[in-house]
Amino acid sequence: MSSNFATRCLLTFSALLPLAAHAGGEDELKRFVNDTRTVSAKFTQIQTNDRGEKIASSSGDMILSRPGRFRWSYQQPYEQLMVCDGQKIWLYDPDLSQVTVRPAAEALTGTPAALLAQKSTLTEQFSVTEIGQRGESQGVSLKPRGKDSDFEAIELWLARGAPERMVFMDRLGNRTEVGFTQIQVNGKVDEAQLRFKPPAGVEVVDSGAAQRMNE
Repeated sequence: MSSNFATRCLLTFSALLPLAAHAGGEDELKRFVNDTRTVSAKFTQIQTNDRGEKIASSSGDMILSRPGRFRWSYQQPYEQLMVCDGQKIWLYDPDLSQVTVRPAAEALTGTPAALLAQKSTLTEQFSVTEIGQRGESQGVSLKPRGKDSDFEAIELWLARGAPERMVFMDRLGNRTEVGFTQIQVNGKVDEAQLRFKPPAGVEVVDSGAAQRMNE
């Protein structure tokens, strides 16, 4: 799985219940896992290399419906859409007139998207460490327990009942920062937005089927 694909899976963004007095970052993260059902938000994403140079930026909207479904819609600098219906992930690139589809479990295992989309036990997949407070934000560092993850560590900063920033560091020293605004928690979402039907005439590449043929 490519680092770029895993980063997009990200994406699926997140929110928590209102901050309890004196609650730490780990407590807030557990509340997200246990109590958050749906999230919608706008996001901005900035990627830098190991020298701190900006290499890409993007922005758009996201919807998360747990467990296991999300919609990640990129609007800038070009349109791109990722939809997970709980069984498969569909990545649609209008400029290429192509859709790539793969099994959700395969694509999400060991990634931040698995943490945000599934109701899994945190300590099974990540080592969680509190990293303090910055303004009103509580921070936690998440380190994957599995050796096959593309990410070295993830920082999650929580403020006013929702993640305001996530930072992903991969094993090559690259860094992806995602910021969230206009977050709505546990609101009603349009179920049609969490399904995907390839447009007529678009090439569909089933990477899961190709892998099964090669086994």
